[in-house]
Amino acid sequence: MRRIDREGPKRYVVPAMRGPARLYEFAQPAALLDRFARAEVVVVGDFVADEYVIGETERISREAPVLIVRYERTEIRAGCAGNAALNLAALGVVVRAVGVVGEDDLGTQLLDTLAGARVDVSGILRLPDRPTESKMRILAGGRSTRRQQIVRVDRGPKGPLSSAATARVVRELKRAAKGARAILASDYGSGLVNSETLLTLRELKQAGTPLCGDSRYHLRQFVGFSMVKPNEPELEAASGVSLEGAGLERAARVLLRRLACEELLVTRGKNGLSLFRRGCPPLHVPAHGRKDAVDVTGAGDAVAAAYTAAVAAGADPSAAARLANVAGALVVQKSGTATVTSDELRSELAGG
Repeated sequence: MRRIDREGPKRYVVPAMRGPARLYEFAQPAALLDRFARAEVVVVGDFVADEYVIGETERISREAPVLIVRYERTEIRAGCAGNAALNLAALGVVVRAVGVVGEDDLGTQLLDTLAGARVDVSGILRLPDRPTESKMRILAGGRSTRRQQIVRVDRGPKGPLSSAATARVVRELKRAAKGARAILASDYGSGLVNSETLLTLRELKQAGTPLCGDSRYHLRQFVGFSMVKPNEPELEAASGVSLEGAGLERAARVLLRRLACEELLVTRGKNGLSLFRRGCPPLHVPAHGRKDAVDVTGAGDAVAAAYTAAVAAGADPSAAARLANVAGALVVQKSGTATVTSDELRSELAGG
């Protein structure tokens, strides 16, 4: 890597991306964003349809003490692993998705949503005996007022993924990983990220592909990853260490050892995020900006996606964490499951 000395901060000439991604600390974040278009990332996990049923409240029902909502429209968005994939695509990354959906209308709409954002969905299998998982949110409000969520209805498969379907997923994962510069495993407890999938992911990591993980319920199974991203409650549950007082770093160090991972990226809501690495002091990044959050739905997906994109583009973990922190701050300013684009990041980093 050739360095050019000038007055002010040192800047680096970054060579073209060839072979495995190399690590760089970027003095200018824009240089990192410019490299996203050449980064290829695989997203494997639970692809869920987020349904938003939107209407206007009219009155209280005489049948029961509930609101009557006059239906206006329905919006379908990609949730969970799908949201992570959309965030990567919005950043300009080449994205290949691996997962399952049902042979139903929701599955078709979910795939159309992903493909419309230039996500490669050829690795998403359609299973006739497994319905597409969905989270239906009913949003309502009075005339000329903002619609707010009043109830959520979840639908999805009840049993684990069959061994035959898992074998097909593993084959698609190996195919999609060829040439990838990073893999993001997004686990929301639907059964796709199981023992067989995890074994394959570790093999791909050992072959040189950085492996990032985000798991809501099974964090302790994500052993041997490059990076794992818990929030504070998930960190506390997985480590068994209370975060009261000065417990954050102790819990993080315990989990780092337990998972034998290289980095732990802890999202901390209004307190920003913290990056823990073996043999290094922690990096605490305060929350970006001063605006209060509008909606935290999918914020973790945006953070995981931005971090993975940065790693795939060759960034050092600290630079990736700082960029992910800004992405998370921007996405919570939007309603519902949303994404952050590279242009939005570039504008925010430039001061608006």
